[in-house]
Amino acid sequence: MFCYQCEQTAGGTGCTRVGVCGKNEDIQSLQDTLLFGLKGIAAYAYHARELGAIDKEVDAFMHEALFKTVTNVSFDINQYIELVLKCGYINIKVMELLDKAHTRKFGNPVPVEVETGTKKGPGIIITGHDLLDLYGLLNQTENTGVNVYTHGEMLPSHGYPELKKFKHLAGNYGGAWQEQKKEFKEFPGAILATTNCILIPPENAYLDRLFTIGITGVPGSRRIQDRKDFSELIEKAKSLPGLPEAPGKKIMTGFHHTAVLGLADKVIGAVKSGKIKHFFLIGGCDGAKAGRNYYTEFAELVPKDCVILTLACGKYRFNKLDFGNIDGIPRLIDVGQCNNAYSAIKIAEALAGAFKTDVNGLPLTLVLSWFEQKAVAILLSLLYLNIKGMYIGPTPPAFLSKNVFGVLQEKFDLRLVTNPKDDLAKILNK
Repeated sequence: MFCYQCEQTAGGTGCTRVGVCGKNEDIQSLQDTLLFGLKGIAAYAYHARELGAIDKEVDAFMHEALFKTVTNVSFDINQYIELVLKCGYINIKVMELLDKAHTRKFGNPVPVEVETGTKKGPGIIITGHDLLDLYGLLNQTENTGVNVYTHGEMLPSHGYPELKKFKHLAGNYGGAWQEQKKEFKEFPGAILATTNCILIPPENAYLDRLFTIGITGVPGSRRIQDRKDFSELIEKAKSLPGLPEAPGKKIMTGFHHTAVLGLADKVIGAVKSGKIKHFFLIGGCDGAKAGRNYYTEFAELVPKDCVILTLACGKYRFNKLDFGNIDGIPRLIDVGQCNNAYSAIKIAEALAGAFKTDVNGLPLTLVLSWFEQKAVAILLSLLYLNIKGMYIGPTPPAFLSKNVFGVLQEKFDLRLVTNPKDDLAKILNK
């Protein structure tokens, strides 16, 4: 493991924390978990702050946790576990903060079909997570003849009333973040990268038409200093050959908790009548590592009397498949971006209340794909809420020591995925 205090291998020559991280792999593991969780919180808090939403408790915890992680060498493992779970609580607060900021600015999302093909003419593809950047771009491209396409975690933006009203928000292009190098090379228009999940172009393949903004940066890309002025990006799009007319398959998004709870009576009735037997939340961070086909195969195997909720870019493994519906209730419900895990929590809590149980008493199983800091923060939130029996994979988080992972397995029944068929059988037969 790596010591963040002295920037040495923990316990190795030069490590100054021999009494803690150097000799206690478990505390180092918890330190790493906390730091990754804090990075996830910071990303969400940044977006909320851009929209004018600030929470003093969130800011205070960031200072407290960083101070204790870097300077306090006398922590015991129980104190660290408590701090890590508090990180999960704070992440729920910051996801709620961001959700309210988004809905206050753009309205409550509604279910919508999104085109995945292209329209003839100039185009800009926008990737990342920043809806405020998208809003500025849509305003400035209106009536210019330039169409705007979303990529990756921008897909849920099509459900927000104040964004979907723009007729030139033409559709969603491509898939998850790890497909950028191939998809951006093929996309003949200009590209705008907001926030994280941006890859360095291979051999400068599309660097001349890649623009970055805010906290995102790619060496050699064109830099937009102010979201009030996208003129250079727009002119670049106009100068390029443009996109062909190529209709594609339509996919659904926009199932914010306010939309799903509007169907609550219908969903509850379907559960009570036996038409819906189980709910699965299948989602999380996607990646290129081998083994992630598990999530596609799992979704395909889910019985037709079960409903799949999904969120984040993990949904691109299966969101173009046709799952049909149960008495008009879609079997695939796209809740939104990774931060919309807050919506998933609200849906689960509402169902638990309706059936007079807790979330663990629901016919609900979480099957999560793993990758980066936001996923860490969300996992900590779910652990704080005492959600049990979650499946994660395709491999365990590298920063969790064997002992720490063992504690999570014992306390929360946290499980590693094995193969889709066997895992599904265990879930439905328990």
